[in-house]
Amino acid sequence: MDRRELAGFLRSRRERITPAEVGLPAGPRRRTPGLRREEVAQLAFISTEYYTRLEQARAPHPSREVLAQIARALRLSDAERDHMHHLAGTPPGPLPGPSREVRQSIVDLLDRLPEAAALVLSATYEVIAWNGLAAALMEDFSALSRRDRNLVRRVFLGPHRHGRPLYGVSDADEFVRTSAQHLRAAAARYPDDPEVAGLVQELLAGSEEFARIWAGHDVTARPTLCKTFHHPLVGPVSVNCDVLDIADRDQRVIIYTAAPGSPSEQALRLLSVVGTQRLDVPSDV
Repeated sequence: MDRRELAGFLRSRRERITPAEVGLPAGPRRRTPGLRREEVAQLAFISTEYYTRLEQARAPHPSREVLAQIARALRLSDAERDHMHHLAGTPPGPLPGPSREVRQSIVDLLDRLPEAAALVLSATYEVIAWNGLAAALMEDFSALSRRDRNLVRRVFLGPHRHGRPLYGVSDADEFVRTSAQHLRAAAARYPDDPEVAGLVQELLAGSEEFARIWAGHDVTARPTLCKTFHHPLVGPVSVNCDVLDIADRDQRVIIYTAAPGSPSEQALRLLSVVGTQRLDVPSDV
């Protein structure tokens, strides 16, 4: 255990976090940057005395559980978490679970793409951020519960009206396979996460198709370069699909754009005006 390096690392991570980022008031008498030691201890569910001794390089060897709690309190990336474990002399264990926190810069990026439908998926295919055009093209995710925003659950367990695929996509069969394969890889990365395990068990029990794909043990999927959404208001919308990986959070930004000057580009522009209204047109999601 490198106590001095660990102390310096913890102090540097604490000082970079503002109280507002963790839901704490700044207060008029705050003299130091970032959080106070007692605030980190409170967020990590450990004693202020023990955390203070860690930053003073005087504490005994912290347990893996304590390190995990500190990592969550300080909002460490996976790389930072692993580094902290190595400094503490405790090799990092499995990742605690898929991150659902989207960096503000990514949220801002989605809003700066007015002509593209863009969203962020977690490692388990949960839609965790989106822009207005993505909601207009697919559905109003803000009106759904967190459970119903998981696209793997939606694609295998429904509901889909009139027997049509989710969002009327042209690559429905490919998306079914891809989502299952990505979930298998995520389950291997987060073997101790009960939420991931529960999702897999729910899908195995509720979908013969998922169980058949799962039994194949495939984890490699071909990228989808383009697809067509069959929208109930504007009809078919053909888009290019680009994916940006956010490696430190195991998330992906999905960006759908139409070819310039195409009817699909005009359809997206119409959707950007209409928004999530359906104008009494039946939904086929």
